[in-house]
Amino acid sequence: MIPRWLRTVFWANLIAQSGIIVTGAIVRVTGSGLGCPDWPDCADGSITPTAYQAEATWHKYIEFGNRTLTFLLVILAIAAFAGSLARVMRRRGTTFTGPKTRTLLLLSAIPLVGTFAQAVLGGITVLTGLNPFIVAGHFLVSIVIVAGCVNLVVRSAETGLPPRPLVPKPVLWLGRVLVLVSAAVITMGTIVTGSGPHSGDADTPNRMGFDLRTVAWLHADMVLLFIGLLIGLIIAVHLVQSPARTRTLAWALCAITVIQGLIGYTQYFTGVPWLLVTFHVVGAAVLWVVVVFLLLSMQDRGHVVASGQERVRSNYEK
Repeated sequence: MIPRWLRTVFWANLIAQSGIIVTGAIVRVTGSGLGCPDWPDCADGSITPTAYQAEATWHKYIEFGNRTLTFLLVILAIAAFAGSLARVMRRRGTTFTGPKTRTLLLLSAIPLVGTFAQAVLGGITVLTGLNPFIVAGHFLVSIVIVAGCVNLVVRSAETGLPPRPLVPKPVLWLGRVLVLVSAAVITMGTIVTGSGPHSGDADTPNRMGFDLRTVAWLHADMVLLFIGLLIGLIIAVHLVQSPARTRTLAWALCAITVIQGLIGYTQYFTGVPWLLVTFHVVGAAVLWVVVVFLLLSMQDRGHVVASGQERVRSNYEK
């Protein structure tokens, strides 16, 4: 079995990688993107903010705080990778029936490689004056890293057997499509934000140039597609034998979607206030985590399950 401390490290990576999405959003909506105008220094050859920076004091500290969190991400990512690597070295040449350590090693490399890639991409973002397309890419890379961290958490609790469906294959494919559509919704959301009033820096507006109303409508249409698929999935997992965890996650995702919809329409009709935008980004991060957990709950790779769920797995793997 994977030791508890290592699983805790995996969870910490997931939480931290999700958290930096939120702090990055706060940097953007408060106009603090160029609070530290240089990279890797903050300004004037100093890694930390200086008293001589022209940027308002609170802007530079918000941006510097977000950069500082990267060091925490690096520490957690190194701990996850080192822990997984140590298990691979220990188990080499032995028969091991626990989680596939090589798979965990590859998954634990995602937050490590991703964090360093994000640091470089963050530098490019600053040096290009907050190019909106690079800013959007910065956000989407975090989404990929978070998905990897969710997989790492889930796979660390499994024994590494070949995947076996816990639901009928059509339902499993519906879950996969839901994940793809949710990724498209989030991507479209970055375009809406990139076309809105929050450019990341109050003195250096840099927008995508798309009509805000048009991209907001397209985003809403894609959300409606997501809602339709989610309703279909909720009905499906209740019509067939499915794990209780899957049903619970499906309803949790429904609640998050409703809250996201309320926040989204409220922010649109109230002039996109920065606080609501921040809440919307928080909701997007939580929604993404839950939808990936939901998909992974539909398969089993040797989880210790109740006898009823074991029968479900045996039925649907045939």
